[in-house]
Amino acid sequence: MEIHLNRVDYIQVGVTSQKTMRLLPAVGKKATQKVAIADHDGILMCFGMKKGEAVPVFKTLPGPKVARMDLGGAVGTPQEKIFVCSGSQVRGFTKKGKQFLTFDANLTESINAMHVSGADLFVCASYIYNHYCDCKDQDYFLSGDKINDITCLSSEKLSCLTPVLACQDRVLRVLQGSELAYDIEVPGPPSVLELFNKDGGDEVLYGTTDGKIGLIQIGDSSAVTKWEIDNDKKKGGILCVDTYDIIGDGVSDILVGRDDGTVEIFSFDSSNEPTLRFEHVLSESVTSIQGGCVGKESYDEILTATYTGWVTGLTTDPQKAEAGPGDEVKMSKETQSKIESLRAELEQLQVKVLQGREQYQQTSQSSTAVSAVPVFSINDKFTLSQDDASYSLTLEVQTAIDNLLLQSDVPIDLLDVDKNSAVVSFSECDSEPNGNFLLATYRCQANTTRLELKVRSIEGQYGTLQAYVTPRLQPKTCQVRQYQIKPLSLHQRMHSIDPDRPMNKLSLVGQLSFAEIHSWVVFCLPEVPEKTPAGDSVTFYFHNTFLGTQLEATYCKGEGHFKSDNISTISILSDVLSKEATKKKINVNMSYDINDESVSHTLRMIHPKLEYQLLLARKVQLVDALKELQVHEGNADFLIPEYRSILDESANLLEEYKKQPAHLERLYGMITDLFIDKFKFKGQNVKTKVSSLLEILDNYDLNSLLDFFNDP
Repeated sequence: MEIHLNRVDYIQVGVTSQKTMRLLPAVGKKATQKVAIADHDGILMCFGMKKGEAVPVFKTLPGPKVARMDLGGAVGTPQEKIFVCSGSQVRGFTKKGKQFLTFDANLTESINAMHVSGADLFVCASYIYNHYCDCKDQDYFLSGDKINDITCLSSEKLSCLTPVLACQDRVLRVLQGSELAYDIEVPGPPSVLELFNKDGGDEVLYGTTDGKIGLIQIGDSSAVTKWEIDNDKKKGGILCVDTYDIIGDGVSDILVGRDDGTVEIFSFDSSNEPTLRFEHVLSESVTSIQGGCVGKESYDEILTATYTGWVTGLTTDPQKAEAGPGDEVKMSKETQSKIESLRAELEQLQVKVLQGREQYQQTSQSSTAVSAVPVFSINDKFTLSQDDASYSLTLEVQTAIDNLLLQSDVPIDLLDVDKNSAVVSFSECDSEPNGNFLLATYRCQANTTRLELKVRSIEGQYGTLQAYVTPRLQPKTCQVRQYQIKPLSLHQRMHSIDPDRPMNKLSLVGQLSFAEIHSWVVFCLPEVPEKTPAGDSVTFYFHNTFLGTQLEATYCKGEGHFKSDNISTISILSDVLSKEATKKKINVNMSYDINDESVSHTLRMIHPKLEYQLLLARKVQLVDALKELQVHEGNADFLIPEYRSILDESANLLEEYKKQPAHLERLYGMITDLFIDKFKFKGQNVKTKVSSLLEILDNYDLNSLLDFFNDP
């Protein structure tokens, strides 16, 4: 059964945060529902649809930015009271717009996640969870990593209200009172949680920042993963999830909104497995998604809110087909009057814009003129992608982007992104005196509000990547965003590592506080929480997304121990930590325990990648010559099967080679570093023998390489 949904744009408000749009419960069985939405201007608006027009029910005055919204009410009654949080304050409104609650949580940080259940209010700041009942303090919990979202289960199967926190370290934390009951490992950093059954139950849906979705059944002392959906097609991260029976088969479907603008519907087949049934792409990230009936009675729809505040419906209501050339256009009076009112509104706006421009010109030329810089909002994300060991930089602006300038003081490669239609041009830069390794300009097409880029860094080289964003605004203005490229930038957090690998160890001892060592680990490695962990010691596990090698970091006050199966990782850590200690004038003793077996182990891990890249490079070198032969002979029948297959696959081979610039040089560089680092720890300088190593790599054979490493 195919699902046909038609897009309808209802209204635009200000820039919105994640989960700040909700549908109020319907009054009758088939009646349309009111929509409540809050934005960064602090305005909470509730509207309904009448004759195809959005009619406001109420609208509050501007104030501080609204970060989250939830619906609540007494248990067993319609959940139609609207709760919004701004800063550390929670406000409650009736469905008519009367404010009945102002509650200050007295938190030092802003609330970024909230859940309301009857008289219970659950709020989370970056690392802190608080539970209030009738505005009185109940429970408190300090999380080990950033809290992204919260939900709360009330089920007969569970002994009490059970809060679940989605934390950045790829863990869902299940609480009982102020204590951690247990945690659940998930395949990516969870960004959103939603109850699978809104009327209660013990199942929670989660979505991750790398685009995976899963369902977990929560028990009192343990949890069971029911299913997981991987992100094979490399779509955006999940920002919002809802459940609603849009297909009409009596089973709730899963509605998903992603940060690349994709809206998806997953329904359940007879084996109770989720399958993708519908997909639609909006031009901006989807911050909220709800299933219900808004535009027209009896017609279900998916309602979405986007980053720039567009409220859009995907409705089952069949829209009137557009008339082609030569067809008689028959429009209802309702449609005609709507078009006329839109034309009149457009003319008024054009007059206002002209008046505004004239006024600006006059004031800017007067002797008392003050330059006014237009303020614009940027939503940015800089994340490490495990699949191709690259960083994805996503920039979303509330108005169209004119151009983007990227500058880096560290060597990085820019990779091709299929979704990116901007024209890129590179400028020459002087890496020596100015420390400039990259200057690239992206010129965007009209109405581009979202840009996605991919960069790949080299471990051991660290610095800052800067993005200068210039929107299509007058007068011209620009915002700069900075992103740290860390010394071990390609490492990603894991829950555990393989203990049987041959490990090298670095130990450091000195007059160091726990906070000091933690700040050094934060400086060296991504995905480590900024806040110093609770307790006396901590252990973090990482794996290198490019090579698959591992790292274990264990430290406490006065000492730190780092183990890795890659000598180069230990070498980078040693150099950076020595530099930091010297900078702070702290005396530390470093000791090393080097395992020679780890070198051949690492070379064997590199082997399949290097072999594949060498083969790809050779095939690409042959493509032009083979094409010339084919043109000369008129066909390729005379070629051996291997060469014929290279010709057949030439487009794919060239595409893959283009997508991975400098991949082979990267692998050569890693093997060279490994060679130098192995002998550095033995007190030998082998830089003069690097040319011999490169000769062996050009005529690559694993056994010859292993022999050279043992006896250069």
